[in-house]
Amino acid sequence: MKKSDTFTLREGFSFQPVPQDKREFMNGRTFHENKHIGYDDLSYLNVKYYDFEHHIAQGEMVVNRKLAHDVLEIFAELFDAGYELEKVRLCDCYDGDDDRCMQDNNTSSFNYRVIADTDTLSLHALGMAVDINPLYNPYIVGEKVMPPEGVQYCDRELAFAHKIDHNDICFKTFAAHGWSWGGDWINSKDYQHFYKDVSNS
Repeated sequence: MKKSDTFTLREGFSFQPVPQDKREFMNGRTFHENKHIGYDDLSYLNVKYYDFEHHIAQGEMVVNRKLAHDVLEIFAELFDAGYELEKVRLCDCYDGDDDRCMQDNNTSSFNYRVIADTDTLSLHALGMAVDINPLYNPYIVGEKVMPPEGVQYCDRELAFAHKIDHNDICFKTFAAHGWSWGGDWINSKDYQHFYKDVSNS
């Protein structure tokens, strides 16, 4: 373990190598043996956040270790801004089922999986993407909405709480750290999805 692999930004915001008990929990859920990424390429984060009742809660997340500092700083900035996230749990709490994770409006990152309805590996599989309040910020491709329960939030001209757009502090914070947003895609829209490909860095 390198010193740089374990870091505390401040109380409630830290990362470390994925602990053994978390590895066992992830195995067969979000983690599957593969040639692209291993546990040692990932970091386990603890982050404080405000839930939808504006109570302080403690969340956990697994991301690519190259992005651990970045994600920790982003979530600390969102916390300082009073930004609300309904849940921040490992996708393993849903047995790695992304549909269930989205339906429950859970904010998460790592999940070794392909992009929906494709054979292409998602950046979530490398811990290089974060989905924020996905129920209120659905993924829309053609007539398909994911999660389906998010259909009422497809009209982004409407004003509603927890909507991510270019004026939202969440978008501005991720963008300031050099992340891209699925809401800017042309052929589909993934309003929950922020990503930063550091595969070659």
